[in-house]
Amino acid sequence: MGLGAVLVLCIATWTRFSPAARGSERGVKGQVEHMDNPLLGVNGLAFEAPDFSRIRDEHFLPAFEAGMEQQKQQMQAVAIDKEEPSFANTLEMMERSGEIFTRVQSVFFNLAAANTNAEIQKIQLAISPRLAAHADDIYLNSQLFQRVEKLHQQTDSLQLRDEQRQLLKETYRSFVRAGAKLNAEQQNRIRQINAELASATTEFQNNLLAVTAERAVLVETKAELAGLGDDEIAAAADAAQKKGHEGKYLLQITNTTRQPVLIPLTNRELRRRIWEASAFRALGQNGGVDNRNLVKKLATLRAEKAAILGYSSHAHYALENQMAKNPDVARKMLTNLISDVVAKVHLEAGDIRAKMRADGVDDAIQPWDWEHYADQVRRDRYGLNENEVRQYLELDSVLKNGVFYTMKQLFGVRFEERKDLPVYHPDVRTFDVLSSDGAPIGLFYADYFARPNKRGGAWMNSIVEQSRLLGKKPIIINVMNIPKPVDGAPALISFDHATTMFHEMGHAVHGLFSDVEYPSLAGTSVPRDFVEFPSTFQEDWAIHPEVLANYARHHKSGEVMPAELLRQVIAAGKFNQGFDTLEYLSAALLDLRWHALRAEEVPEDVEAFEATVLQAEGVDLAMVPPRYKSAYFAHVWSGGYSASYYAYLWSEVLAADSFEFVGRQGGLTSANGERFRTSVLSKGGTKEAGELYRDFIGRDPRVDGLLIRRGLKPSGQ
Repeated sequence: MGLGAVLVLCIATWTRFSPAARGSERGVKGQVEHMDNPLLGVNGLAFEAPDFSRIRDEHFLPAFEAGMEQQKQQMQAVAIDKEEPSFANTLEMMERSGEIFTRVQSVFFNLAAANTNAEIQKIQLAISPRLAAHADDIYLNSQLFQRVEKLHQQTDSLQLRDEQRQLLKETYRSFVRAGAKLNAEQQNRIRQINAELASATTEFQNNLLAVTAERAVLVETKAELAGLGDDEIAAAADAAQKKGHEGKYLLQITNTTRQPVLIPLTNRELRRRIWEASAFRALGQNGGVDNRNLVKKLATLRAEKAAILGYSSHAHYALENQMAKNPDVARKMLTNLISDVVAKVHLEAGDIRAKMRADGVDDAIQPWDWEHYADQVRRDRYGLNENEVRQYLELDSVLKNGVFYTMKQLFGVRFEERKDLPVYHPDVRTFDVLSSDGAPIGLFYADYFARPNKRGGAWMNSIVEQSRLLGKKPIIINVMNIPKPVDGAPALISFDHATTMFHEMGHAVHGLFSDVEYPSLAGTSVPRDFVEFPSTFQEDWAIHPEVLANYARHHKSGEVMPAELLRQVIAAGKFNQGFDTLEYLSAALLDLRWHALRAEEVPEDVEAFEATVLQAEGVDLAMVPPRYKSAYFAHVWSGGYSASYYAYLWSEVLAADSFEFVGRQGGLTSANGERFRTSVLSKGGTKEAGELYRDFIGRDPRVDGLLIRRGLKPSGQ
């Protein structure tokens, strides 16, 4: 499969705290009484699900106010407690704090990403710096830190359980990394920087939504769309009509530099227009959205903050808590692949060039040519036709007979759809998640179709995180951007989208199977370069013969995908990996280089810096541009992956290695699923990531599985 299936914005992020903002409703004078605001109290729905039928935009600001005031009072009560600090009266009370705040954050930021509007964006801009200030009020509270620090100094004498010891370590580290040990002047500057970062990040995110609409490509005639299927053409006509362009066709761009529509389109000039609309977005063309000043601002502020905290760069600060530990290790992992990957690209380019010549095109390979002709090579080599494959990939079958089937085989769980819970959009579906004995595990929401008011990519959110301390069961949502068919047409999806559904379910079960005491350590509260491991691990089940045969059925006849076509799908999974890997490496290296800069080194010319980096790293092949260019690199400027985009490849090393291990242990079995669930998925952040991995397969990871998975090394070599 292509890297396009997995390099998406997978874990949604918002302002949150460790210790977590959860706990009692008590302690806010006069606030919780206003129960006409559904965000202020528990509503009685299953698992404390949000009552989206009652939540209105005007509820958010009052709820944020009440939530911040509640947690402020609760944290201050801990800080001024006259009793000697103990784990119970300090750490546990902090873990119990701010239930309103957690509730409003989880609902608001899910909507801000998946179903936003002008009012939500306005609220987000207004509230972001205040949320940053609220976090600073907690982490820079000297009395609170003194209690945490005293407990940290007494760790060995406190007789703590392993999870308690981990919580204390993580909480202390969070305070220190926030600036708790700085002097007053330094802390004041940190507060200013955090507020500016919050505002700039929100502005960047909102700009990306606007630029997607701005850069949509309007097509005059149906003839120009040669190569697209009837359903795709109908969808483009429908999109144009909704924008007032009757009789024309509108092609929306997705969040990456590459665009899936470039594969089937035969019109080279239209392909060029689409690629340029994608690659040159957010650069202020014709007075439109321009993110370059925000890129420079974010890079500068992050560098300054890291320096105040005593780090060489933001990259050093960001990676301190990751498995890689420092950017040199992360960069070495990436650069070690460059020579082999570039060589692979040139081999692939030979095939592309031959196809172009046969098509009468004598020009150099352009980015808008690559995927179109690569698909022809794929067809010749494997007999694989993407449109033919789509006929066997109806979304509901992929979900129920593929994703849910795999989860049942591995973990014994069932997903049963329910219609009684209110949702924020008619496309959202809700499922009870039940253990093999029928006991409830949590709720799963699925929001798969693209909308103009949804940000690009795919991700998982926790609406409610599991905690034994608070008696909470998880509510998890997966969000994607699959093009919605016109009314009455089947939702036939690409194989990349099918694989991404498996990937995001990997994140979902990481949250659903969490079994920890303290909410700060629940679910996906793990390092960035580990969090993509459980999700990437689940991807390979999408091409497992037993699973594929169960879900890949023709949407009309119900016939199972023919054995030969199935073989072709599996064999084609390693095709074009030079291109896929190089565009990823380029973006990951660009991220690390931006965040290795000192504040005074941030360049004035964003595009020139980007070109210099790509050349210096030896990845400046014009025909294979970075997966994301700087001006729309959502992962690192607004998505929580700053200096950490390398994490996808790091996690893929873990996933490929462990999937090979599981294959040797029998593959798709409940024994393997239980081992994975017990060793990794249920543990959250209660152990160091490396320890969790060793608990699962008994050793440190090896890179061979990744090289084989990507076709960069033959199996058995």
